[in-house]
Amino acid sequence: MAEIREKEVKSVSGIPFLFILLALTAAMIFVVIGVEAKAMKLVALFLGLPILIIGLSGLYKVEPNQSAVLSLFGKYIGTVRTPGLRFNNPFFTKKKISLRVRNFESGKLKVNELDGSPIEIAAIVVWEVNDSAEAVFNVDDYESFVQIQSEAAIRAMATSYPYDQHAPDEISLRSHPTEISDRLRDEIQDRLAQAGIHVIEARISHLAYSPEIAGAMLQRQQAGAIIAARKKIVEGAVGMVEDAIEGLAKNNIVELDEERKAAMVSNLLVVLCSDKATQPVVNTGSLY
Repeated sequence: MAEIREKEVKSVSGIPFLFILLALTAAMIFVVIGVEAKAMKLVALFLGLPILIIGLSGLYKVEPNQSAVLSLFGKYIGTVRTPGLRFNNPFFTKKKISLRVRNFESGKLKVNELDGSPIEIAAIVVWEVNDSAEAVFNVDDYESFVQIQSEAAIRAMATSYPYDQHAPDEISLRSHPTEISDRLRDEIQDRLAQAGIHVIEARISHLAYSPEIAGAMLQRQQAGAIIAARKKIVEGAVGMVEDAIEGLAKNNIVELDEERKAAMVSNLLVVLCSDKATQPVVNTGSLY
């Protein structure tokens, strides 16, 4: 397939042509109404009316952030981006294309992430047309093309990353939104380049486990959070016990043999790591 690239074509202001056509219309009306000769009336109608219709066909309006793609009998002529009332060959076909920034939100797609767990994902895509000729001639319906290809890119991206982060340097869908948005934008842009579309931004708007496994995944996340918290508590408790033993030995408060140190460590760890308040036992006898 031969690619068609946008090229700018010159157009002239349509205001002078509009005044000329208005003057021609006024002259025709004057001849038809004010002149008694039927021959002149027929000449005015048969000559003036086709000229008026053809002249009006050459006028078209281009709004700001809009372009007009011109073609002649199926051949691409060029694109006009100058806003205002314009005039070109009356036989040109003129197709208006909006260059404004647009966005859409995909539906909630059900896909399997990298680990195989089913998830629901949706994304918002912000895009604009940067090549009107490609948007018109390279694809059938560029708006539908954007939506379908964007959803395909979202599915492909979601299968390349896990939902949760399993290692400190691993990129996941939930923990690295910036990196995921950049990857998603690049993935969509690669698919839409041939349609003359520029993807400005793409970001995830919805991310969750599928309902059938959401409960189990929540329990797994809770278990992971509990393990991480208990690990932090144990690390802190070990440090506190170490400081306590060193402080006792440094200040010569009491000398403990290895057996007594082990008992002290065990008791302190129980106190510091327990989920519930501990009950102290007071020794009123001798040290040993």
